[in-house]
Amino acid sequence: MTRKNLGRATLAALPFVLAFLIHLILFIALKDRLPTRLAGHFDVSGDANGHVDRTAYVLATAPVLPVLGAVWVLMVVRGRMYGRAHRLLTGGGWAVAAFLQYVLGAALIVNLDTPEGGPAGSFPMWHLAVAFGVAALAGAAGLLLARLVPAPEDPDAGKGPAGRERIVLADGEVAGWARTTGAWWTPVGALVLAATATGFGYGGNWYVGTGLLVLTLLVLAFSRAHVTVDRRGLTVSGLLPWPRVQVPLERIESADTRQVDAVAEFGGWGYRIRPGRTGFIVRSGEAIVARQTGGREFAVTVEDSATGAALLNTLVDRNRAGR
Repeated sequence: MTRKNLGRATLAALPFVLAFLIHLILFIALKDRLPTRLAGHFDVSGDANGHVDRTAYVLATAPVLPVLGAVWVLMVVRGRMYGRAHRLLTGGGWAVAAFLQYVLGAALIVNLDTPEGGPAGSFPMWHLAVAFGVAALAGAAGLLLARLVPAPEDPDAGKGPAGRERIVLADGEVAGWARTTGAWWTPVGALVLAATATGFGYGGNWYVGTGLLVLTLLVLAFSRAHVTVDRRGLTVSGLLPWPRVQVPLERIESADTRQVDAVAEFGGWGYRIRPGRTGFIVRSGEAIVARQTGGREFAVTVEDSATGAALLNTLVDRNRAGR
């Protein structure tokens, strides 16, 4: 790892390390005033409706910040984020760490001095407002600190679309390209979500159950996604006509094929939004990456991406020439 990357990784990891230490110190300091069973789940009104053993609470919450911090470091170092997008990613890490630490700390505070077996304290909703405020301040601090470490430069900056691969088409010739993409985990994930939604429903929490059911339908709809390149541009649609993602030709500057790391570049799988880029990511591997005229990128992982990107460049040229 270069010295610059070491500085970037340190800056990305620092908020999660600090948040973890604060949470651990807070728990140790308050342990004697906490009941053996903590209120660990609250409904929309802030009343406790779920409890967890104190030791289990620590084992469940302690890894959250370190694991998330490790993912954030991976994205900062290997995520192909450049310039302003890189600084936003770093600042976002500070905001996320501060938000989580405040919420976890507030959950401990509301359990203070609760008698064993007695009614648990409530979680006032103003805590969430404060948590967002703390996150905004921490994010601003992270953005300022990010200026101390030079952001990586985009190797494609200033390179026009001239050098991109193309498919030669005769005048008046029409062409299109289509592939289906998916991953084994999408139907499994939908099944797990459906079971979880049913469990929440039977437990009386239909707010969460309904939300998870909607998410289940979205996952099922995109369990097999169709990627199309034609005169309309780059389109990604699921098993149903809607929802769909479409990037029209007039908004595309050029297209490339490249290997994408799902976790490092997008922080996971599914439809992802990151500073300077969006993407439909079902796995790590080859992808069509369309650079838009505003500088943002849209990526979709799909086989035979080289052919799709080459045809997209040809169609963009035609559209630009008014043909």
